[in-house]
Amino acid sequence: MKDFPRNVAVLGSTGSIGRSTLDVIASSGGALRAWALAARSNTELLLRQAQRVQPQVVVVTDREAAERQDWSGLPPGAELVVGPEAMVRVVGRPEVDLVVSAIVGRAGLEGTWAALEAGKSVALANKESLVLGGPLVTRLAKQNGARILPVDSEHSAVFQAMQAGRREEVRRIVLTASGGPFRTYTEAQLAGVTVAEALAHPTWDMGPKVTVDSATLMNKCLEIIEARWLFDLEPHEIGVVIHPQSIVHSLVEFVDGSIVAQMSPPDMKLPIQYALFWPERRDGVAEKLDWSRAMQLDFEPPDFERFGALALGLEVAGAGGTAGAVLNAANEAAVEAFLAGRLGFSQIVPACRRVLEHHDFDPNPSLDQLLAADRWARQEALRWIGA
Repeated sequence: MKDFPRNVAVLGSTGSIGRSTLDVIASSGGALRAWALAARSNTELLLRQAQRVQPQVVVVTDREAAERQDWSGLPPGAELVVGPEAMVRVVGRPEVDLVVSAIVGRAGLEGTWAALEAGKSVALANKESLVLGGPLVTRLAKQNGARILPVDSEHSAVFQAMQAGRREEVRRIVLTASGGPFRTYTEAQLAGVTVAEALAHPTWDMGPKVTVDSATLMNKCLEIIEARWLFDLEPHEIGVVIHPQSIVHSLVEFVDGSIVAQMSPPDMKLPIQYALFWPERRDGVAEKLDWSRAMQLDFEPPDFERFGALALGLEVAGAGGTAGAVLNAANEAAVEAFLAGRLGFSQIVPACRRVLEHHDFDPNPSLDQLLAADRWARQEALRWIGA
């Protein structure tokens, strides 16, 4: 990656990760520049962001949303480009040094793929890119000399902790999970969880889809699959521990028994900044731990019976092929149905398992076959849900 200043393209700039990314860029003292901003339909916020950070390019992937917006307040010299294909073109421009892939869900794959195809470094917050196409995505990065820098707090923690030893000295990694707001609920209580309750995460401020995933532990399921491809691990080398305080973000256990953990307050600005400045570390705007105050850190094993998403994650990580694409698509459809009141909270994971078990598994799919599996799984999930 080039030295500073670095031109950054922020895909999904209006989401929670995108907003935090712009805060990190603003505090960089000019070392980072928001060269391009991209969003789907939140054009009012996108315009305000453009006025604040003065990018060279503004991308709106939803044509209708772009047409509804008055762009007369766009900064002079800023180029407005519209349509889903526009984002792909922008990330490949030679001026872009680093791409932040922060679009939530399957929709983020195109931007990640285009950036890696162009040989860009990608700060990856869109875990679905690796859940869908893990081996294809990592192979593409290697072929084009691109680097994937994890932004998820857990994978950033693993990435940092792994630097304490050589890859062959790693016995396993352990991803931490807050357990969400329902970690002590019985199965009967889980069946009655409302949308409002599911969206009230105890430690993280995230968008609705990711917050629901955290409550079902489906986010940890997806993170298991992401870690499998990102760090080239086998499923038995990946563990999960419940850690309600969200201070220890993950751990790496080495063959001699040493365990190295990364700790910080639950603030996404730190892993974002680490990725944007890598391999350097700099002072920044992320919250710091206050060691003058007493604190307690709790760890407990996860309940695989009550939270079946964890077992699902290990199974899919082992299967590979089309399994990740089908699981992710089924989960997106199920979460959407839950938020709309058409599916019970405790039925989200069973819906995903049912779709996964009924799909025509392909162990070595192409990208087109993965996208076809994604489309099939969404339709199958809606059929199972009865929507």
